Amino acid sequence: MPAVVDIEKCTACETCVDVCPASAISMEDGKAKVDVDLCVDCETCVDECPSEAISME
Repeated sequence: MPAVVDIEKCTACETCVDVCPASAISMEDGKAKVDVDLCVDCETCVDECPSEAISME
């Protein structure tokens, strides 16, 4: 299950971009976006997101 970003909660802090070991997260229109093909389901972004905007689906 890849990570999913709740764009309503995302503050564009880019913490997830910095911590993703697979480089699967980028910023698009001021919000984090997960490339599901690159996501390795490690949950690092979920643990590090200060606004709790990322979850695993």
